[in-house]
Amino acid sequence: MAAPKKTAPRGRPPSITRERIANAGIAMTLPGLSVVGVAAALGVSHIALYKHVANLAALRELVAEAIFERWQAPPLEAAGQRSIEEDLRAFQCSLRTLVDGNPGLAPFLVSHGAKTPEMLARIQRHHAEFSRVHGLPLEQAAWLLSTVAYHAVALADTVYSRHAVVDTTRRPLDRKAQEAEFDRSMEALIIGALAMCGRTAT
Repeated sequence: MAAPKKTAPRGRPPSITRERIANAGIAMTLPGLSVVGVAAALGVSHIALYKHVANLAALRELVAEAIFERWQAPPLEAAGQRSIEEDLRAFQCSLRTLVDGNPGLAPFLVSHGAKTPEMLARIQRHHAEFSRVHGLPLEQAAWLLSTVAYHAVALADTVYSRHAVVDTTRRPLDRKAQEAEFDRSMEALIIGALAMCGRTAT
């Protein structure tokens, strides 16, 4: 009597959703991202994953977009209880935290043409709200926020990056001094940018 044939266990294959792809990608970090790695984390084949993302570049965009979507810019007080300088300071601190926690994200925030349409739409909404709260022309509000954002992100990802390998053979790295230096440079930028817009920092 022949032994009965074994049948493959039935059940739904693991679902592939944008959220699950993003979660797996964020866990891997953008620099370590790979189609095969994300597929393995999801428990699917890389062929199945390619039905949802065309290539590695598209996967990186999806993950970067998801990171940005989950970030919340500091809320703006509708009554304008905080000064414009305070809001810009909180904005740059929030962006630095975002970049520190997500290596590889900075190029998507500062490189020309790297932002996705969804990222751009969210940025424009923030510009409009900032303009309304602080009584600025939209173009001026957009310039202020973009200038502060560009420098905060670029510096946090390069000169003051917490992920960079630092040679401490000549002198030890003083993180507190580095933090203070970063804050002073951003404060100078904010004061100067406000002056160019005819505003005085408080």
